[in-house]
Amino acid sequence: MTRFICSILSCALMAAATFAGASVPFDGDWKEQRFSLFASNEFLQRGNAVDVASDGTVSLLWQRVPTYDRDTIQASWSWEVTESVPPTDLTQKGGDDRNLSLYFVFLPDDLVAEAEERGIRWMMKQTAVRVLLYTWGGRDEDVGLIAASPYMNNQGAMFVKRAAGSGKYSEEVDLRSDYARAFGGDAGSLVGIALSADSDDTQTHVRATLSDLALVGPSN
Repeated sequence: MTRFICSILSCALMAAATFAGASVPFDGDWKEQRFSLFASNEFLQRGNAVDVASDGTVSLLWQRVPTYDRDTIQASWSWEVTESVPPTDLTQKGGDDRNLSLYFVFLPDDLVAEAEERGIRWMMKQTAVRVLLYTWGGRDEDVGLIAASPYMNNQGAMFVKRAAGSGKYSEEVDLRSDYARAFGGDAGSLVGIALSADSDDTQTHVRATLSDLALVGPSN
């Protein structure tokens, strides 16, 4: 029996180690992309976490993915919301406020070299770009929904993880599997990660934190 229990524990530890990937720090190198000259969110980067304040505003924080993380398979993170936007229809352009969205940006391998010198706007304009968005917002019945982003011409797939409201949760996602479900085919290279909060349509407020973001590659 002791040997059996040890075997179970060993398997559990091996599974945990398999998912424990490289930590992605919020070290001040993330850049904000505004959508309005006069209004943007506030992002406070502090090591393993970033605090987000959105007051009737919208913008995103983004970072290029280094070469050694381009073949990332899985991702994990924790997020907490203490002040939330109301439930909205996330498929409606111009009425789709949400607390947080975490974006994973993929490009075909032959575009990666050019992407090295470009910003998030260039990446998003490429016809070959594909984006997975994991979102905290919307209605209770939307949880589990996979829908096209209303802003990305079927190039962005939105996975609704949590409905609008407060709380604290940890997430684990299989990026390659989700890509296949949303778009089919091979995901290519992960070239960017972004985080946004959006409260401009409802003119409400978000107070949230994303922490312990980690990426898992095939060798982790």
